[in-house]
Amino acid sequence: MSEQRMSPADLQSETEAGPPEKSLEDLLAEAETKLQEQKDAWLRALADAENARKRAQADISAAHKYGVERIAESLVPVMDSLQAALASDAADPATLRSGVEITLKQLQAAFEKAGLAEIDPAAKERFDPNYHQAMAAVEADADPNTVVQVMQKGYRLHDRLVRPALVTVAKARAS
Repeated sequence: MSEQRMSPADLQSETEAGPPEKSLEDLLAEAETKLQEQKDAWLRALADAENARKRAQADISAAHKYGVERIAESLVPVMDSLQAALASDAADPATLRSGVEITLKQLQAAFEKAGLAEIDPAAKERFDPNYHQAMAAVEADADPNTVVQVMQKGYRLHDRLVRPALVTVAKARAS
């Protein structure tokens, strides 16, 4: 067996030629395979996005449906106390008043836990249209546009107004 030695020029021409050329059918098959892989990846990504959207909608729906769960848990004892007061045969007004005061404290604690705060302006406090609703204006010995009387307390949930305080405001005396 004789071993043929390649000259450096032969080696260079073989490396420049590179691998043998692929047929058009092979190139087409490779391109179709890549296209199918990319299409499959795109369909998986699309399905993942749709699933994420559905999960987000389900989470939002659950948040709307059960968003008041925390306040509801706080209000159940208040309901129990009111029902117990109505079922009681206690004719003693002092006992009934004591029970109502305890129930009021339970309700206030539930409001506080939920972030619900009273708006109860003091007399001579400046009228604030963001939190107060003027029901009447009366001549009084107070600065104009100050609260004279609170007719009904208002409430806000965190920083959002739930109901304005209904107030009577002072107006300047007629000369």
